[in-house]
Amino acid sequence: MRIIISGGGTGGHIFPAISIANEIMRVSPHSEILFVGALGKMEMERVPAAGYKIEGLPVAGLKRKLSLSNLLLPFKVLKSLRGAAKIIDDFKPDAAIGVGGYASAPLLYMAGRKNIPYLIQEQNSFAGLANRILSKKAKKICVAYEGMSRFFPEDKILITGNPIRSGIQMTTPEMKAEAREYFGVKENKKVLLVIGGSLGARTLNTSVEDWISERETSGIEIIWQSGKYYKEEVELFLKEKNREYVKNCEFIDRMDLAYAAADVIITRAGAGTISELSVAKKACIFVPSPNVAEDHQTCNAKALVDKRAAMMVKDAEAHQYLMSTAMELLNDTSKIEELEENIGRMGYKQSASIIVNEVFKLTGNKG
Repeated sequence: MRIIISGGGTGGHIFPAISIANEIMRVSPHSEILFVGALGKMEMERVPAAGYKIEGLPVAGLKRKLSLSNLLLPFKVLKSLRGAAKIIDDFKPDAAIGVGGYASAPLLYMAGRKNIPYLIQEQNSFAGLANRILSKKAKKICVAYEGMSRFFPEDKILITGNPIRSGIQMTTPEMKAEAREYFGVKENKKVLLVIGGSLGARTLNTSVEDWISERETSGIEIIWQSGKYYKEEVELFLKEKNREYVKNCEFIDRMDLAYAAADVIITRAGAGTISELSVAKKACIFVPSPNVAEDHQTCNAKALVDKRAAMMVKDAEAHQYLMSTAMELLNDTSKIEELEENIGRMGYKQSASIIVNEVFKLTGNKG
């Protein structure tokens, strides 16, 4: 098979895409896969690091605030459409997969124009406008949440869950011991994991900073992924406020071990993260980002909160309530167990395999 996978922008789009690619190559080792991403976005680094080729398009998103870059957007879209058409003509794919992100829309649009069958992998509980439009020509729409027929034609929907990174699994005692040794965590301490996404989240970072500023010592340990955007800022803060109980990382490569080490996790509510935490069965406090289209992270988080599978603190209230909520949860073993049990019921372990089976169908089972 010759498959194009398009999308990216954040780890929440990139990691599922790579999982799908890995599954294609596992089942059909002679396949050829080409990624298409947005120039300047993290997929241009992460995808080659995973061993796949990638082409970049100059597409960008619309800024919510007044910006000169918005004036250039129509030209970038047109250039991206031409670029997507050329990529399709040169690569001659049997099918295309869109995982969301800036580059997904122009690539899938041109695939539809050129009669290349394509599949949409919609990760969120609230579908974006681009995917709703593109769904008209999509052969199949793989989703992670129930009730998506309000966005897509019901006969095209397949609930698959979101593909997750390899190694993510329910924590065993052996895995927890390995994880705590990996991060240098003391055995008798409870662990709070704070994940601001691959790029970071200012609200989460400043909430943690304010809390640890007042505590030279602590009865817990914190593993903190502060993100690429805030690397220098957080390093300077920790130089002034050195805390032995804080393990700070710009990016955590072994997220499987980070999950295993943690008793409670604070995180944004991206769909990919939620899917991983569901499989890992972890007690979570979600702080949905207010800076995403259609406020889809709040929709994602509420889908779990309504099932008593997670807790949520609003971004605007995080500085006041987030860390106190986390401390209260860390000391409530029965609540942690309830959240773990309920979120575990929402985990899909074979998502990539199910999606790849649908890709085979698009190509006439050429794989």
